[in-house]
Amino acid sequence: MATRIHRHNPVPALMCAMNSPASAPPRRTRTIVLIGLVVLGVAGAAFLLRRPLLMAAPSCLAGRWRGCFGTENGVLLMTLVGLPLAGLVTWVLARRRRAAGVGAAWRLSLAEVGMVYGTVPFVWLTTMPGSGAGMVPGRLSLVPLRDLLTMGPLGIVGNLLVFAALGFFAPMRFAVLASVPRILALGAGCSVVVETAQYVLRLDRVSSVDDVLVNAAGAALAALASRRWWRRPPEVLPDHRRAASATAGGKRTRPE
Repeated sequence: MATRIHRHNPVPALMCAMNSPASAPPRRTRTIVLIGLVVLGVAGAAFLLRRPLLMAAPSCLAGRWRGCFGTENGVLLMTLVGLPLAGLVTWVLARRRRAAGVGAAWRLSLAEVGMVYGTVPFVWLTTMPGSGAGMVPGRLSLVPLRDLLTMGPLGIVGNLLVFAALGFFAPMRFAVLASVPRILALGAGCSVVVETAQYVLRLDRVSSVDDVLVNAAGAALAALASRRWWRRPPEVLPDHRRAASATAGGKRTRPE
């Protein structure tokens, strides 16, 4: 009587080992690396801006809140000081989402906090009243590109950053905004609201169409930077594909 010899093929086992989760970097390691990069980025920004931050620190420490929230240096300092609180809020939201079984809990929570925390300080800066607020009439500049030549590099960069956080995080949170034209329209609309407030409230600022253009461009560029993490809407299959999928599913579940 012949004896059958079962030969074991090592290829499937090798492929399973290669595709197993153990071969990929652990999620905790990736989280630690990401947190480390964020900390290094904040530390680098604080080092580059150490002089204006140190100028605003005495007023904040002495409780003179006008020196903190009424100057650009003070707002920048308080924004950096509040980063740990923003991180704590993100952690709490992510924990609640994970406990409820929501997918992509960290991404959604980070997007929500990032949209607010990264936009409010810049909007506050652009709506701070000047020395003649309430006394001088509102000023308009409706000729495109006329003010762009006088902004200077620092002014252009600042206007690009006003709604950059909104453009970066909004497509990560809302699938309906996962489109560059929509983010461009969102940035332009928010900028129009800010410029209108400057004019109506007579904040001694120039409401310029160039500010709207640069703000919207900053939001769109930031959206492109976060494109790989955009939230995608659920795919809607055509009727014929849906019927074919349902038929195939019925065949797989039919008992033999």
